[in-house]
Amino acid sequence: MDLNALSVFALVAEERSFRAAADRLGVTRSAVSQTIRRLEETIGIALVRRTTRSVSLTEAGERLR
Repeated sequence: MDLNALSVFALVAEERSFRAAADRLGVTRSAVSQTIRRLEETIGIALVRRTTRSVSLTEAGERLR
């Protein structure tokens, strides 16, 4: 498992926003979203619920947090 992806996930979980996490990391929102998607694909579990305005954690995401 990629430690960078886990740290990105932790920041998304804290901020509840891809945009805010991206701003803090100095990367694009798309880069954050892709990192989370790859992490979810790697472990085979959805960690976040995406909407147009916010991010919420799934039960698995809450446990990983």
